[in-house]
This record gives sequence, C-alpha cells and structure tokens, in this order.
Amino acid sequence: MIINLNQIDQDKSKKIAEIRDMNSEVVEMYASYLTKNPCFITKDLINEIVNDCKVSEEYAYYVLLAAACGLDLENNKRDIQLAKSYFIPSIKKLDTKIYKENSYYKNIKIPEVKFGDWELKYEKYQPYEAFIYNDLEIDKDFREIPRLGFFDEEILFPAVLESGIEWMTITPNEIETMQPVVEEVEGKVITFGLGLGYFAYMVSEKEQVQCITIVEKNEEVIRLFKNYILPQFPHKEKVEIISKDAFEYAEKYMVDGNYDYAFVDLWHNASDGVDMYLNMKKLEFLNPNTKYLYWIEESLLSNLRWYVYIVLLDGLKTETKNNLLQEEQQEQEQEQQEQQEQQENMGVCNNTDESCQQEFERKINVISSCLKGKNIHSFDEITYYLGNSFLKKLATKL
Repeated sequence: MIINLNQIDQDKSKKIAEIRDMNSEVVEMYASYLTKNPCFITKDLINEIVNDCKVSEEYAYYVLLAAACGLDLENNKRDIQLAKSYFIPSIKKLDTKIYKENSYYKNIKIPEVKFGDWELKYEKYQPYEAFIYNDLEIDKDFREIPRLGFFDEEILFPAVLESGIEWMTITPNEIETMQPVVEEVEGKVITFGLGLGYFAYMVSEKEQVQCITIVEKNEEVIRLFKNYILPQFPHKEKVEIISKDAFEYAEKYMVDGNYDYAFVDLWHNASDGVDMYLNMKKLEFLNPNTKYLYWIEESLLSNLRWYVYIVLLDGLKTETKNNLLQEEQQEQEQEQQEQQEQQENMGVCNNTDESCQQEFERKINVISSCLKGKNIHSFDEITYYLGNSFLKKLATKL
C-alpha cells in the first residue's frame, strides 16, 4: 500500500485519530452512567432547569447528564467540544404514545410465568431513566454518536429473564433498530435468532411478506415462543420454526433462491456480535440471491473501521517518515502502548490474553493484505476505506 497525500490531507487523516479517541471517551462516560445510576436525572431536577432557564427538557437533560459525567462546560475546551459534538445531538425525549401504539405492544400480551430458571415478565423504564434507544449515528467525520433516550412517564416492556438476569427484551432499542429492516423485507424471509418474536410478528403482518422462517437452536426459547406468543399472531400460518444452529443451517441446509431476505439477529450487543457477524458474512456467497440484513450493523462496522484505520495510519506514518517529518521517531517509541490503547478502544481483549492478541493481529494482517498494492492519493480515498461500503466487503474476508 502506498499513501501519498498532500499536507492538508495528511492532517485530515491524522485528525481522525482524535475523533476516535473522543468516540471512546464518550462511550466510556455513557457506559459508566448507564451502569451505575441511569435514574440519577429526575423530574424535579429537569423542572428546576426548565423553569429557571426557559429551555427544553432535552436541553435540561443534556446539562444534567454532562454534569453527571464530569464535564466542565465553562472552562474546559475539550469538554465543551464533547458536549456540542456528542451529548447535545445524542439526547432525545421519546413519546410513550408512539411505542404504546406499536402493534406488537398492543396485540401481544405477555403472561408473567416462570419455568425452571426462566421467567417471562414485564420490566419498566422509570420517568427520565436513561437508555440507548437506537444504533450509533455516524457523522461524516466518523464521530460515533450514541442515541440516548428518556421518557417523561413510566413505560413497560416485555422481557425474558434467565436466573434473574435479563436475557431478551422488546425495548424501544429493539423497535427502532429493527424498523428499517421490517420496512424493507418482502417475499420469503428467513431470520436467524428468535428472541421474543418481535421481528417475526412485525414482518408477518406485512402483505408483501409471503412467509417467515425462524432458525433458533435454543429449545427453551422455542417452547416459550410456541406456548405463549405465537398463538397470538394473527398470521401464524406464515411462520415456520427450524430448531438448528444458525451457522450450520446457513452453511449446510439453506437453499439458494428459497429466500428473498435474511435477517441476522444473534447477538446481545456490538461487543459480542462482531465475530458472529463476520462468520455469517463469510457464508453470504452460498446464497447470492438472498439479501442479508444485520441487526445493529452500524455498530458492528464501526468496530471494523478502527482496524482499517490502524492499517491506514501505519501507512500514513511510513509516508510521513519518507517525507522526512521528524516527529515519527518520537512516535515509534510509543508504538506498543498505542497499539494496546487501540485494541482497548475497540473493545478488543488486552495484550495479556494471547488468543485475543493473536486475533487482533490476524485481522490487522488480513486488512493489510486487502490493501496491499493500493495507491491512495487523497483524503477522499481514505474515507472510502473507512466507509460502510468497503467495510461490508472486507467483512466477508475476515
């Protein structure tokens, strides 16, 4: 790979490293807040700011969240930048009426039952409790903006617990992240992963959908669904359930041309989903006439993006060195520490875990091989290799 950029494009490319660091910083702040005290912001605190400052509830929420995350909005320029670039656009007051009118919420009644270690019940969000309501929003500069929402009143949502721990839910996050897929699919559809049957229900309601095949390996989940949820489907005749491992079925049993769309939803979040996403992407070629769609793909691709950036940055450093820029010698002394930080920023295991280090190096080597021989002459080409189109192609090789 040869990278030959003018100075302006070099500076733009290196600026992305600052954005990557800010992405990680914001994720850590939000994760800490959501884990430790998501109900810190209350109606009384919101009303006090709204009444005193004559601002919206969303703006009041931003002020309180920024304070809870330790941002100094008066004296610290970096904190002010984080607030403007991430916090303000990330926060949204959600309307409970929209979700209560969702046809699954309206028509599927979840009985509160226990069977073995499993429990089917309703959980709830408290008024002004914070939660992630949608997938990441990626702006043109590759800022990864979390989508943090709140309601001004209590709202219930279906949940399955295993040994008292939430295992599956139908929250606004599931509704919002699946909505684009629900709107797109038609014809014959297959979905890998059952959950509480939200996706299956929503697409079975569409006239454009002829049938929906569900591949699920967990017999307890299938039994729960068949006993308590599927009987409530108005179009249950469209639904077929296959008890098999998703990857085994996609590789050995899925016949090309049988399905127009495949929706893959096998993971709880992006951190445990990347490898499963990559495994399924490698199987797409077996069914070229089926369009594959993936849950929270934006977040999954963001993980891959920073692997690619590491490779590009290494090439950019080489070019910089060849142009006799002196700071490269100082950067080399910090190379090992930087690599570890890069892995941590992407949710990769640290260097004390040999298998994780090997996996990190494997991905870097594959990406380096894919970019070998490429001649990059502009910042636009850098952004292409960091964009979703290239990342989706890359995923089939990782």
